[in-house]
Amino acid sequence: MQYPNFVFRGPRARLLAASSAAALIILGLGAAVTLPHSEPAKPQPQIIHAAAPARPSPPRMLENGAPFSFADLVERVSPAVVTVTVEEQLQPSAGIDPSQLPEPFRDFFNQFGQGGQQQPRKAISMGSGFVIDKSGYIVTNNHVVENGKKITVKFPDGREFDAHLVGTDKATDIAVLKVKSDKPLPSVEFADDRQVRVGDWVIAVGNPFGLSNTVTAGIVSSIGRDIGNGPYTDFIQIDASINRGNSGGPTFDLQGKVIGMNSMIFSPSGGSVGIGFAIPSSTIREIVSQLEQHGHVSRGWLGVSIQAMTPELAASMGSKEAKGAIVASVVPGGPAAKAGLHQGDVVLAVNGKSVEDNRDLTRRVAMLAAGSSATFTINRDGQQRNVTITIGSRKEDQQVASNNGPQGVPGAEATGEAMGLGLAAVTPEVRRAYSLEGNVSGVIVTKVDPNSDAADKGIEPGDVIEQVADQAVHTPKDVQARVAAAKAQGRKSVLVLINGSRGQGFVALKIG
Repeated sequence: MQYPNFVFRGPRARLLAASSAAALIILGLGAAVTLPHSEPAKPQPQIIHAAAPARPSPPRMLENGAPFSFADLVERVSPAVVTVTVEEQLQPSAGIDPSQLPEPFRDFFNQFGQGGQQQPRKAISMGSGFVIDKSGYIVTNNHVVENGKKITVKFPDGREFDAHLVGTDKATDIAVLKVKSDKPLPSVEFADDRQVRVGDWVIAVGNPFGLSNTVTAGIVSSIGRDIGNGPYTDFIQIDASINRGNSGGPTFDLQGKVIGMNSMIFSPSGGSVGIGFAIPSSTIREIVSQLEQHGHVSRGWLGVSIQAMTPELAASMGSKEAKGAIVASVVPGGPAAKAGLHQGDVVLAVNGKSVEDNRDLTRRVAMLAAGSSATFTINRDGQQRNVTITIGSRKEDQQVASNNGPQGVPGAEATGEAMGLGLAAVTPEVRRAYSLEGNVSGVIVTKVDPNSDAADKGIEPGDVIEQVADQAVHTPKDVQARVAAAKAQGRKSVLVLINGSRGQGFVALKIG
């Protein structure tokens, strides 16, 4: 799913993709406000006049004969929800170069404008957090405290503490703070978010717009929501009203346990429209455990590039179920290569637990400890087998697989056609014409019929076809022969391995 407009707001606003339709907002602290020596201004309440109801109100929900209320729950958990205030020093901009101004204005700037240079400014912004340990460990969002020079935590009873940043994980947007207190602090417990169902009641507590101890209620709207925010988190979608400043605040179930942490909203206006996203408690616990112990997060690394198994890809491979993840490429010398994992293998399970898709596999591998061994159940050539792999350690800047693909520069004549593609063998002349680098072999695409399935799948001139139907190809005739064989078997599509400007990947192309 693609969202037309992504707006991330933490200490600073960041516009990632423009559109007027809607916006996805990281619920941080609102846009940073420059405050030389003052507290953040609080919004003034507005009186909203509504028309009288045309019909009697429906009866209130009852519980054991009494009106339903969240009051007891809120009273119990609210003391552990805190306001996180972050102070950031904004660097001055370059300003105006007085030497570029006419003489009268140049003298004015030199005398009154301090050479056009701006002074450093202090920006203060606010978010939410919650205490998970009576000794003073507090969880919030990474984007709430990112780049903060001073972090202060305020409790509902008025107590304030300077907070120490224990560690952050940008990939999951989780941060852990620590405060020192002479007395045990109020805290909350995590629930098992895997037991959460769509329709369950939830309570969101936080500090929207700096209004501390604000409580809203709603239900779970969806679970396992992928909003394109990285491979390590599937969000819980809730309709409890959350707004800027709610970031880092907890989402509770009816037992008063934390099922998630509020982080984003989807909105056309910047305000809540009932679509909010919370990081699941299971993800938070795994990350917090590593941050408390090491101050950083270490993720397992397999050394493969993977892609999801779609129904179309499954059909082209002769499989009835679109489950698992396809190995699109294997990093030479990586853990998977050393264990004998092959390009085109389909990973079905890890340590006996089924793999749903490529995101599921990515998260599962990431949570495996470096140096540990794991058993991967794979499907290769229609047969299942187990492969034991010693997990490596992922570096954040580590490339999953090399990408030495072609640049798509025209310059070769087609010597064959198939599936709406013009094809040519990768000869030395073609390598030079298409600026091919590295160990690339196969059949190059010289043209693409704009009305073909290949065009719809994003194949471009300069892409190299390395395999068709799990077999290597070196000439256009090889491609044509593989396509003809698949058609003779009654298949409507054929699996093609493409190496292009976006790296290696499998594509199911229609034969017709």
